This record gives sequence, C-alpha cells and structure tokens, in this order.
Amino acid sequence: MFVALLLFCTSAIGAIDPEAHMSPRQIIQYNGYPEEEHWVTTTDGFILNMQRIPYGRQPDAAETSKPVFFLQHGLLGSSTNFLTNSRDQSLAFLLADAGFDVWLGNVRGDTYSTNHTYLKPQDAEFWAWSWDEMVRYDLPAMIEYVVNQTGQSQIYYVGHSQGTLIAFTGFSNNLQLAARIKAFYALAPVVKVGYIKGLTHYIAYLTPEIRDLFDIFGYHDFLPSTEFLRLFGETFCDIKKYGEEVCANCLFLVTGFDKPHLNLSRVSIYTSHNPAGTSVQNMVHYAQCHRANSYQMFDYGSSEENEAHYGQATPPMYDLANLRVPTYTYTGTNDWLADPTDVEWLLGRLSSLGVLKRQITIEGYEHLDFIWGNNVATDVYMSIINNAKER
Repeated sequence: MFVALLLFCTSAIGAIDPEAHMSPRQIIQYNGYPEEEHWVTTTDGFILNMQRIPYGRQPDAAETSKPVFFLQHGLLGSSTNFLTNSRDQSLAFLLADAGFDVWLGNVRGDTYSTNHTYLKPQDAEFWAWSWDEMVRYDLPAMIEYVVNQTGQSQIYYVGHSQGTLIAFTGFSNNLQLAARIKAFYALAPVVKVGYIKGLTHYIAYLTPEIRDLFDIFGYHDFLPSTEFLRLFGETFCDIKKYGEEVCANCLFLVTGFDKPHLNLSRVSIYTSHNPAGTSVQNMVHYAQCHRANSYQMFDYGSSEENEAHYGQATPPMYDLANLRVPTYTYTGTNDWLADPTDVEWLLGRLSSLGVLKRQITIEGYEHLDFIWGNNVATDVYMSIINNAKER
C-alpha cells in the first residue's frame, strides 16, 4: 500500500497554468520562440521525437549558421524538462537567446516517443529494453540526425541524470559517436548507482529476487502520464501552499529534499509533464546495478539467458577507459540519485582519464534543481553558455 501511494503521489499533476496542458512544441511557441518538430527512426524500429529551437527571439538571428546544443533528459523525464522552468531559468531558451541552435531529445518510451515501425505500446515486446538500448540505438540515431540536419561536424551535449548515463556509456563505447561531441556538460551525473536513496532504492529491495519485480510491476511501462493523474492534479497540486508542498514533497521522495531551491509556484507545470514514463525493464536494470553496486549491462536473470544474449553467463561490465570527450560536471550535495559517493567514484575515473575539465559542486542542490531550480541559470547554465562561447 505504501509503495502504491508513493507512486501515485509522485505522479500527481496539476493543470491551472496553461503550460501544464501544452506539448513541448506548444510550450516553445507560447514562450515566443521558433520551433520545429523532428522524428528519427532507430535501427531497431523505435520512432523518436525531437524538438528544435533554431534561434532565439531576435528575428535576424535566423540568418546565420549557429553552433549546436543537444539536450537529453533524465530518468522518467522528457524534453519538457528543459522548457518548463520560467523562461529566464530554462536551459533551452537561454541557449537559443545566447545564439545557439538547440535540439531536445526524447528517448524510447517517454510520452513523446511511443511509436515503432511495427510494435505497439500494448505489446510486451515494445517495452523489452533498458538504458542499454538507449546507448546502443537512441543516442546515436538522434545525434547523427542532428549532425546531418545542421551540417555541423561537432555539437555540444548536455545531459541530466540518465541523459548523462547513456552519454558516458555511449561516448566511451562508440568512438564514432564520441567524435561528434565537442564538449559534454553533465548535470547531476549518474554512472554507478550503488548509493542511491529514495524510491529507486526501495524498488530494488521490494523482493529478495530482482526478477520478482516483473511480477510486481509487469512487463510494460512504468509511471506513464495519464489523464486520470492529470485530473487529480487539477484538483490538488495547484492548491496554494498545501497542494504545491505535498506534490513537491512527493518528488523529493524520489530525488532528495531541497524545497528552498525549487520553484514551488510552477510545481503544477512540472508534475503535469512528469513522470513521463519508461519501461519496467529499465527500472529493473537500475535496481540490478544498485544491488550489485556495479556498472553493468542488463542481467536477464539466468546464466542461460545471459549466454544467449551476451555469450557469457553474467552481464558484461561497462568501462569508461576509452572516454575522450572533454567533460564538465555539475553536482549537488543533497542529490539522492547522483549520490555524492557514487559521484566521487565517477570523478575519480574522469580525472584519471584526463577528460574532466571542470567540476562544480553546489551546496544543497538535489537532483531536480539542475532543471527546475530557482537560480539554476546563475548557478549552472551561465557557466555552460560562457564555456561554449569560449571554445
């Protein structure tokens, strides 16, 4: 009962502000920016949605070729994560006004990427993937598409949470992909998750056997956005003081408590778009990595199944040894998903490889502050913008 209540609470969404009902492209247009919708098909058949803000609010800015930023959301998020803070605190808008061509990705299974060339979301096979497949298929497909569309041989990459995990893994294992990246800005970076707290930690220990999580959650999607949850939010999350604080606290149960930095006036907007869904298998993969305290591929649950997929009885380990992309990390001291102990392990590896160019730690920041913080533009985004302009 507690887990069911927690999941429901986490999903609660409000809808008084008009942006709560808008799609990503509508949010972009509502804030006065040009917008393009793009679709790319992965080699395993998933059709991924992307948004583009080709220039800022100055009309003459459309005339010149611009350096490109690609923004990739985190676990249970979508491209709206970079659009739903206030306009002067949303990374996508700040980058566009600073003279960059901005692209926003959506990985398989989130609200805006639930199409496939032959599978349907009601099929269990549609959801038979984890972040392994995002690394192998989604990220290369989106980045190659952006490079081809813009004519830029290299682009800047910003990832938040899972957006950093698939980037670290992809850039260290796919050198052709890595060659497309001029610099990597990692917000709340995640690789190892041995010390995570909150909801993901509790999911990992719901049962003695990891494979039993499929019996609890099924084989399909995990925490998708639904009209029922929207209705709940309309009547609760936007109630001043009490509704906002309770819904905000539900988010904190997943990511870490830091109410002073969160823009509570926009909680109904944030929660109208989040959680945006993923696969149960993806959540099981995180649970496996947490319990094993390892950086590994998905474990299919038996030596026979692993042998069939990998040619060995256990899932292969990932390795950062080949990472060569200049990397800038931004971490918080109160982050439950990018826990400081796990982050310390990552920073040690990046330093030894010589790719860590700058590390900024922000006291009190939790996981969501890097996309929804009151002062995140000053604390984080201007550093990214200034660095990219200097390169």
